[in-house]
Amino acid sequence: MSGARKIVLRTTGQQHGFIRRLISPGDLGHHLKPFVFLDHVHGQVPKGAGFGFHPHSGIATLTYQLNADSAYEDTTGQNGLVEATGLEWMRAGGGTWHQGFIHPKEEQVEGFQLWVALPPVVEDGPSEGIYVTPAQVPQVGGVRVLLGEYAGAKNPIPVPSPIVYLDVVLSAGETWRYQPQADETVAWALVYRGRAQLCGEDISGELVVCDESSAAIEVTALQDSRFLFGCAKKHSHPLVLGS
Repeated sequence: MSGARKIVLRTTGQQHGFIRRLISPGDLGHHLKPFVFLDHVHGQVPKGAGFGFHPHSGIATLTYQLNADSAYEDTTGQNGLVEATGLEWMRAGGGTWHQGFIHPKEEQVEGFQLWVALPPVVEDGPSEGIYVTPAQVPQVGGVRVLLGEYAGAKNPIPVPSPIVYLDVVLSAGETWRYQPQADETVAWALVYRGRAQLCGEDISGELVVCDESSAAIEVTALQDSRFLFGCAKKHSHPLVLGS
């Protein structure tokens, strides 16, 4: 286990019904930008629950449901159903409206929504919606590539800045190692199933933030585990909060 990276922040988030908010722009978003928002959906969710039409601007969202389909509609004129383990990417740009509703396949629903800060060149640009089927999400061994590129496998969503976002499955005793690019200094991990260690510390059930460097990161599963991992070039612009 490499001790090159240190854990500098930890959080279990804030629970709001079946949603656990782990990152928001007003707290960890300042440390983790371009990752500025992360919700973990976990629990009993009524069929058709979700959010009606609501606006966004200046950011992009990625919705990833593990065991539920997601009905979507947006003001680019698109509507349909993203099957479980597929992806819904909505780049708001200068402004867009969208809505989404959850259709569970199991009693306990699990999924995630991530928000990404955009660089100035697209922050006020046109909006776009990209909907990726499960078969189109690249997988390398136990790693699903949700954004960016990993081990030569590239996600079809064109990321606006250097970002890697992965869903990693490890068997007990297995170690996974990631070597960031020189400018990928932002890194975090969330073990949402099982138990695992990062930098020799137990990180089970928490979102942990690594110190800013390009040193390698190693995660070792203490039991069969699954975790999200994010790594990116630091967003160099301040976050502007409010309506």
